Amino acid sequence: MAAAYLDKLNDAQRRAVQHGCPEGTATPAAPLLIIAGAGSGKTNTLAHRVAHLIVNGADPRRILLMTFSRRAAAELGRRVERISAKVLGTSDGAIADALAWSGTFHGIGARLLRDYAYEIGLAPDFTIHDREDSADLMNLARHELGYSKLDSRFPTKGTCVSIYSRVVNSEEPLDLVLRQNFPWCQNWQAELRALFAAYVEAKQAQNVLDYDDLLLYWAQAAGEPAIAEHMAERFDHILVDEYQDTNRLQSSILKSLKPDGRGLTVVGDDAQSIYAFRAATVRNILDFPDSFSPRADIVTLDRNYRSTAPILAAANGVIELARERFTKNLWTDREGTTKPRLVTVREEIDQAGFIVESVLENRERGVALKQQAVLFRTSSHSAALEIELTRRNIPFVKFGGLKFLDTAHVKDLMATLRFVQNPRDKVAGFRLLQLLPGIGPQTAARLLDAMLRAVDPLAELLSATPPPKSADHWGGLMELLSALSGH
Repeated sequence: MAAAYLDKLNDAQRRAVQHGCPEGTATPAAPLLIIAGAGSGKTNTLAHRVAHLIVNGADPRRILLMTFSRRAAAELGRRVERISAKVLGTSDGAIADALAWSGTFHGIGARLLRDYAYEIGLAPDFTIHDREDSADLMNLARHELGYSKLDSRFPTKGTCVSIYSRVVNSEEPLDLVLRQNFPWCQNWQAELRALFAAYVEAKQAQNVLDYDDLLLYWAQAAGEPAIAEHMAERFDHILVDEYQDTNRLQSSILKSLKPDGRGLTVVGDDAQSIYAFRAATVRNILDFPDSFSPRADIVTLDRNYRSTAPILAAANGVIELARERFTKNLWTDREGTTKPRLVTVREEIDQAGFIVESVLENRERGVALKQQAVLFRTSSHSAALEIELTRRNIPFVKFGGLKFLDTAHVKDLMATLRFVQNPRDKVAGFRLLQLLPGIGPQTAARLLDAMLRAVDPLAELLSATPPPKSADHWGGLMELLSALSGH
């Protein structure tokens, strides 16, 4: 009965699931790299490995499962719950609740940093800035240094944040990052160095961390032997999804927690390392096996369940051109006669025209518009096609674009909550105060500077005289802040 949940796995998937953990044992095993080709059942295999550990005695509270997104973590949790509950006969939600250390690198990092805050010189009630908040704080530092008033155009706040993020995540010096990734900004190296120092000082003064800090501080904490040992003792097994999309900081964190690799499983595909988010490097997955002694084991998932043979033949042909890669040849038993087409056009408008004509031809052959889709690497690339579809009066629905948490009203709400939790968060206060009619950047900055000089900043703001132009609305905001904070 116990092994029945493995019956639907193919041989390679079963080897990955059972690696170092035969039935009846869940002792941390030698490091494992699962090379999972596209459509090879990667998520299903990872979920079964976690469930297999739990079924065979691993404590789910001592399993650290890290994924690329919160959505992926939630989906993995649901699958692990279904598999484990069926074998163990547990109640709904019991396993998922116990699998508490499941999430993204940044999410897990934030939780651990609060636990070890005092040991590394942080206040545990720090707030976290998203990318836009970070850009706003960078812009404040940029303005205070006078760089926004230079005769020559200084890099924008977004570019400055991107440069800073690249330096942190790649663990490379500023001059190298500028030369390789931002050559048009090389002349500003001295100013950028000063700006980043001011930005870091502002974050520390306001008790805020940006997303990059969540990894940077975690890596620095894990670099302290005593803290690293204590962290490592909390987890028997660490499993990481989408390892090809990790950067040097993330790799160093894993090696600090599991220096011998025992209990460490990473899953990914070197052929899918194409986006390089937050300075992700394909070297992490290519170098993983030789990072440990003895060398990590490798299991390759090369059976594809998603595509047809002609599509895989094209994919294999492209992958074979890589100078350095793990050897695999995707295959499937799904036959197909339609080959993929490579269409070359002169410019973007011709591309949009070709797609629209193809959509109309498919419709004439009986394929409804709702059964046709166009995929883009990023949402912004769809502009030309949207214009052409509108011009030709072809109805369409666009999925993607601005994320929910990036919408203005949600960011306003989050800024309010962040400000109540940490009144020294100048970016949150800056955004919040300007919601009131009659308060602009200068007035907001003056109010914040005055309150930040006080011992109790929020109490200082609550007792402040309202600006004349916002007097009618001031009381309502103060009542809200007072109720939320308990002042």
